Amino acid sequence: MACFFKERMNFAVELRLKTPGDGILAPMKVKEADYAVRRRRALKRVDKELSKSDFKRALSLVKQLQGKPFGLRGFGAAKQVPRSRLVLNQLVFNGIDLSPLGPLVDSVMDSIDKSLHFLLPDGERRGSSCEEDHFLCLQHEAGHFLVGYLLGALPKRYTVPSVEELRDGNFEGGKVEFLGFEFLREVGAAQMLRKNIINEESSCSGNRGKISSKTLNNFSCIILGGLVVEHLVFGDSEGHYSDVDKLDKALKWLGFSNSEANFQVRWAALNTVFVLCRHHKARLKLVEAMAQRQSVGFCIDAIENAIDGRQI
Repeated sequence: MACFFKERMNFAVELRLKTPGDGILAPMKVKEADYAVRRRRALKRVDKELSKSDFKRALSLVKQLQGKPFGLRGFGAAKQVPRSRLVLNQLVFNGIDLSPLGPLVDSVMDSIDKSLHFLLPDGERRGSSCEEDHFLCLQHEAGHFLVGYLLGALPKRYTVPSVEELRDGNFEGGKVEFLGFEFLREVGAAQMLRKNIINEESSCSGNRGKISSKTLNNFSCIILGGLVVEHLVFGDSEGHYSDVDKLDKALKWLGFSNSEANFQVRWAALNTVFVLCRHHKARLKLVEAMAQRQSVGFCIDAIENAIDGRQI
């Protein structure tokens, strides 16, 4: 997707450094290098706090770097599609033509519908080998991770089964866990108590005050991140019932009507497609880091190194 915005950056005075035998090196921006080192150090501290499950401290460290030059420019900074019926209908906002994304969004919505009705694609499963299953899982989980990070949800941890684990019969799949979605425990508890949340919209509507609209919007996009990446990489999706079902149950727990739920999901699909298309390079670098089972902090650094500041 074309770049629509430009960001002006102030750099330190360039210095030319001499080395024995090599003469003059290419110009080096001292402040840029200094910020990069500080960011890596800070992210190591973030990893340390995450390893201790001190998520509040980890988030505090991340916010200290948020939005600073060569700090964390991408965290919570993604340009998003307004949550507007007019935008959804016309696929235009602020002069940006979203119509090229329309067919992809329609395809994503079709996969969501099939997942809810267990209408999975016919034929063989795409991942016919352990290597292909691993690649598919990496792409899927990277979608969750990247969308969450760009929307301002800090990943706590992630798992992606290795090729060897898949060969040994470990088909549990991957997972990315985020801070800020504790309300899902209540959604799960309501399900375990066998409350008929489908037919209790009036009583469930009282749950809306338990989470903010921003939290719901972020969650809706993050949960669709994996499915959207599959469409971007493979052109379709085998359907991920667990992700779609989790979103469906959350909307019913909130007491959303069918009309409200359809609007929320379609907006989330469009916004997720928009965000991921703008940050293609960052996703590729993130997949590389996750394939090596690097830490959350390392993965964040990989994203930041690949982000084009003008496209955030």
